[in-house]
Amino acid sequence: MRRARLLAAATVMAFVTHGAAADSVRLHAAGSLRTALTEVAAAYEAGGGAKVSAVFGPSGLLKDKIAQGEPAEVFASANMTHPRALHDAGKSGPVVLFARNDLCALVRPGLAVETDTLLETMLDPAVKVGTSTPKADPSGDYAFEVFAKAEKVKAGARAALEAKARQLTGGPTSRSAPKGKSLYGELVSSGEADLFLTYCTNAAEAQREYPTQRIVALPDSLGVGADYGLTVMKDASPDALRFALFILGTDGQALLAKHGFKGVGLPR
Repeated sequence: MRRARLLAAATVMAFVTHGAAADSVRLHAAGSLRTALTEVAAAYEAGGGAKVSAVFGPSGLLKDKIAQGEPAEVFASANMTHPRALHDAGKSGPVVLFARNDLCALVRPGLAVETDTLLETMLDPAVKVGTSTPKADPSGDYAFEVFAKAEKVKAGARAALEAKARQLTGGPTSRSAPKGKSLYGELVSSGEADLFLTYCTNAAEAQREYPTQRIVALPDSLGVGADYGLTVMKDASPDALRFALFILGTDGQALLAKHGFKGVGLPR
């Protein structure tokens, strides 16, 4: 694992043209990283690093803002595709894998479902299935990958699930999470979704706030993992590069693991 981190760090350092020092490091990061990277940034600052100014949101929307000229230095996405688009456009250095996640089902109290009955339950017309918004938010793309896998298990499942999925988060006009609260937990608690396909880290945060909600693992036949990509803008400050390396280093990876993310170099 140490070798993997060293290779990732070397990749981040390559081809990045350093800009002038800034008052703070401008971080744009996936909403699912909010809690973890807020703690990572605090640890970096406590160790003498520059202040980190963070913007969290759906990775696809953040990528579009950066591409359109919004100032950014470090981009931490919930997939590899969005940071690679910035790299391919000549706006950033290489993209490195820095964390992994998985999809789980966050389930309302009283809904009788387990891993082996998850597909049958999602297909039930009476069950409201929530997802994020594909393209704007990788979580939605991963949920629709689950639907595509479902087709191999049961004919017609993909079309049925795509038609009934409630794209409740991650879009340009989607509601934002209440300050300091889990949006996913609230959506399930309010009845807008009986079952929400989201990252396991998001589901764990929601369950801490709403203990009666359950987390159900996806069966192997439907399982989808998420690869998180990191890139540094080509005009980033030296402080931004140092922060990116901190994320990839032992301390940053330990904090990500504390919040349920799988580290670089670890098998799924």
